[in-house]
Parts: sequence; C-alpha cells; structure tokens
Amino acid sequence: MKAEMNGKAITIYLEGHISSVNSVERGKEIDRLLKERLPEKLVFDASGLKYISSAGLRVILKLRKRFENIKFINVSAEVYEIFDVTGFTELFDVEKAYRHFDISNCEMIGEGANGRVYRVNGDTIVKVYKDADALDDIKRERELSRTAFLLGIPTAISFDVVMVGETYGVVFELLNAKSYLELMKEDEGNLEFCVRESIRVLKMIHSTETQGNLPRQSRDALKWADMIKPHLAAEQYNKLRKLLEALPETGYLLHGDYHFKNIMLHNDETLLIDMDTLCTGHPVYELAFMYNAYVGYGLTDKSMIEDFFGVSADLTYRIWRRSLELYFDTDDKDYLDMIEEKASLIGCVRLMRRVIRKGKEDTPDGRKLMDACYERIARLLRRVDDLTF
Repeated sequence: MKAEMNGKAITIYLEGHISSVNSVERGKEIDRLLKERLPEKLVFDASGLKYISSAGLRVILKLRKRFENIKFINVSAEVYEIFDVTGFTELFDVEKAYRHFDISNCEMIGEGANGRVYRVNGDTIVKVYKDADALDDIKRERELSRTAFLLGIPTAISFDVVMVGETYGVVFELLNAKSYLELMKEDEGNLEFCVRESIRVLKMIHSTETQGNLPRQSRDALKWADMIKPHLAAEQYNKLRKLLEALPETGYLLHGDYHFKNIMLHNDETLLIDMDTLCTGHPVYELAFMYNAYVGYGLTDKSMIEDFFGVSADLTYRIWRRSLELYFDTDDKDYLDMIEEKASLIGCVRLMRRVIRKGKEDTPDGRKLMDACYERIARLLRRVDDLTF
C-alpha cells in the first residue's frame, strides 16, 4: 500500500479488492504504515479500490478505537453503495469520486456571483462554480435547495456533483427547460407572462415561514453598512444603521438572487435554480437584490446590465417596474417610486460593499460606481425615514 503524510494526517491509498482472502494481510499493512508514521488523522483514498467485503470493512472498523475521525475520499459509485448499505456512511466521512464533465461545447445560459450555468443538452444543465474549492459551498447549496423543496418551493434539485476542469459543477435534469430570459428573448410578447408568473412564485416564497437554521439577511446587511462606514459621514452611517436595525426580523424565505436567469420553465412548471443565496428576512431585501440585477449594476454603465442579460437596459427596467406593479398590485407611480427608493438605498449599500470586497474602489470604474452609489445613498437618507412597506 502507498501512503503520504500531510502534516499530522496520513493518506493511505486502497487498491484492488479487499475481501476475506486478503483482509488480514491488508490490515497488517495498514498497521505497519500507521506505526511508522504515528499520524493523528487518517484518510483513505479509495480511487483505486474496486471492491471491499464485510471482512475488509471489519478491518476499518477496528481503527475507530485509535482514530476519532476517519475519512474516505474518491470513493467509486460501486464502493459507495457498499458503504451506504452497510451503514458506513453514517459512521465515517465518505466522499464520492466525481466524474469529469466537459463543457467545451456547451452554451452558457446564465452567470451569477458564484458560478456559471451551461446547457449540456435538451435534458441537462450544469452549474460550474468559479471557486476551485467550492465543494463546501456546493454541499451547502444542495442542502438549501432541499430545505426549499421540502417547504414547497418549486426548486430544481441537483442529481450529481462533477469535476469541470479544476473546479466543481452541479448537474440538474431539466427536460426542455428554458429560463424566463430565454423565453422573453424568443418573443418579447412573453414578458407579461414571465413577470406575472415570477411574481406569483416570489409571493409564495415570501409567504413561506421556516423555523430552520437559515442565514438571516439582516445580519449581512449590517455588515455591509459597517464595511462602507469609512465612506459615509457619521450622521449618514448612524441613520443607515438605524433604518436597517428597525426592519422587523422575520422567518419568511427570500431567494436572494431572484431574476429571469434563475427562473426556469420546465414542462409548464416554474422552477428556481441558484439556491445558494436562500435566507430569511424582510422582503425589501429581495427587492433590493432585484433592483441591482435589473437596474443597479448599470448605474454608471448600462452595458453591464446589457451584457449580463443580453437585452437592453430599458427592457430590464421595464421588467423591474412591472414586477413592482404586480407585487404590490398597484400602478400608483408615487407609491412605486417610494418602494424603488427603499430598495435602491439597500441595493446601493450592497453595490458599494461589492466594489470594496473586490478591491476595485481605487480603479476608475470602481471609483465611478462608488461615487454614484454614495450620491444616491446620501440623497435617499435625507428622504427615507423607514425601509418597511
């Protein structure tokens, strides 16, 4: 057997078949490797393991007395099934091997902060994460998707995790699905249907309460305010904090990245993707994120919006305003302007935080956006006395 030390952890590579014929010998080999290196943590790389019998599993079980946490990585589907049936997946940390996925000839149909979505064929799409160390994020998003699904939210559930180059991807089976953006591009006459259906689902989300341990958007919003504090006058910062703190805390769901690229039509059923931003909070936060997606990111350069959606910024603004009309069931311009002001105030705070987090505040484009956001925030803080509706 081969073994490698990494700090205080040892990785032992399992290969071939481990059965009653050779399990005693394999157990002795493992003991020898452990005595030579005296590790504190034990990892088994099962990429070369074809089969393991109950006798082989008992060899591993004996090691639990010496190591509190034993981890298996690169476990094939066949071996994983053995682990799962015998209950090993409940006793040990077991990670499947991930098949490699080629997207070189796939059409990119969406992009967000964390990843890009590609259409593989008529049946399948894959979300490819930008961060090469995104496995924990993927597990978190899958758990959030599961939470939303069990709460009755129409969510696309992923069925596989894959390797795409040096990073990870998540595969969804969405037979003949199209994003609302694709539907609108095919025929602008679909805009009214897309907005109406998207707002129907959004209201369903915002009326769904959970007692689960989901992130609270209010906590992040206060962190954004603290991050931009050096760019505000003291009285501006204090009022901003006061407005955010006054928003009532709720357990109602927010999607957190709700726009036409993340809403799919699948066999006449609306399904949501990109659930990694699922959280709870006041719906004004959701509207702030929608404002940024459709309007805010183009505050100083409309091409940013147009490049993202592939349609004119004037059209995305129409989507935004029609969404407000249907969400609040009114065409009262003054009322809708007031809602937009509240959403854009939070949206601009988040935009400033985004520029700072990306380290672009001293670049020409970053400085321009920071100045535009500050000007809007300063003006709105003089006008807005609460963020509720």
